[in-house]
Amino acid sequence: MTHIPAIDDLIADFHDLPLKERLTLLLEFSDNLPELPERYADHPDLLERVEECQSPVFLFVEVDDAKDVHLFFTAPKEAPTTRGFASVLHEALDGQSAEAVLAVDPQFPDQLGLSEAVSPLRMNGMRAMLARIKRQVREKTA
Repeated sequence: MTHIPAIDDLIADFHDLPLKERLTLLLEFSDNLPELPERYADHPDLLERVEECQSPVFLFVEVDDAKDVHLFFTAPKEAPTTRGFASVLHEALDGQSAEAVLAVDPQFPDQLGLSEAVSPLRMNGMRAMLARIKRQVREKTA
């Protein structure tokens, strides 16, 4: 099974902080979510909505010829928690191999130690983002 060191680093970064500061770190991540490239900004119909998220979040996964995964998200700036989750997933998974992404523990969102700081509904949203990423990777590598 392929391992992603960036996931371990993110988990450690969150756990090194007291609970309140974990939420601050998540909100800092929301500022780092990359903008959509033009090819998707001009074609929002290509992106999949993550219905489980309280805010309108859309994502798209590309798998290149080398079987590396590239992630694209939109999430409103007025939804910093949701944007933060998308940004954490982008940080952890963008550029990784399809095999590594498919091997990510579905409980990765819970391993960040944010469950006490954000609502269960929001945690479901992050798990749903991860599940959709994996499904799109499976579809594109089948």
